[in-house]
Amino acid sequence: MFDQMVTLRRAALVALLCAAWSTSAFAQVELTGSWAARNTEDISRDSYPVDYVGLPLNDEGRTRALAYNESQLAMIERQCEGWPQFYFVQGPFGLRIWSETEPVKGTAISFTIGAWEDRAPMTIWMDGRPHPSKYAEHTRGGFTTGAWEGNVLVARTTHMKAGFLRKNGPPTSDQATMTSRFFRHGDILTVLTVIEDPIYLAEPHIISKSFQLSTAPISPIGPPCVSTFEGRPLGESTPHFLPEKNPFVDELTKMFGLPRDVVIGRAETLYPEYRKTIRDKYVAPAPCTRNCGAPPIR
Repeated sequence: MFDQMVTLRRAALVALLCAAWSTSAFAQVELTGSWAARNTEDISRDSYPVDYVGLPLNDEGRTRALAYNESQLAMIERQCEGWPQFYFVQGPFGLRIWSETEPVKGTAISFTIGAWEDRAPMTIWMDGRPHPSKYAEHTRGGFTTGAWEGNVLVARTTHMKAGFLRKNGPPTSDQATMTSRFFRHGDILTVLTVIEDPIYLAEPHIISKSFQLSTAPISPIGPPCVSTFEGRPLGESTPHFLPEKNPFVDELTKMFGLPRDVVIGRAETLYPEYRKTIRDKYVAPAPCTRNCGAPPIR
């Protein structure tokens, strides 16, 4: 009798494991294909030199951002620097995703998100390999591993080179990490990324973007970046602003009445409770009457 009970329990456990495995496998969705950007959510904002609204910068990150001068982009050695991997949900471009399959079992070894001229391809390893040592080389592509959680692909990226959160200077260090979640609903693919950086961010920064399945193929790689002489010789000192000398720090305050704390990316300004602290002193700008919806030409 005891042996029969043990046998039944083992059979039930095996059936439960098989059901869990089949449910997990069935829940996985197809991610490969061309995905056109819908650009209705978070996109890179660089219309103003100092616009860090919505960024949880710490004091180090804020100081570094306010020292940034866009004339750096004219330097030959900086023209093709490239972006960290999170630019794939921040820039205006679509995605081309393809997979490599294990020839015997048919399981996915990896997914690859194609590159662009200013972003390296991202390979998401699905075969269980570990992340490299913290002393390993940091690259533009970083190192990414992924796993399925139900029908959501969760990917974690480490070993990225230092870069920028936006084109106007808010920085990320080479210690930054990114966790991405890929959700598919019909022909819509939504990607949610969480960027953490112990050097320049006071708390995680979240970006989301949706893409739509496209019948038109999207190139897996963009045109090559070709540097050229733009008036700054190789090796010249890097253009920058000294502390408290950034001339654009109050531009959004004067134009839209935004408090400086909001403009320079203090973490507490991201929360609804902050509105209570400025309710009595915020003055809304006058209604727009000319060139509404677009920044002025400087």
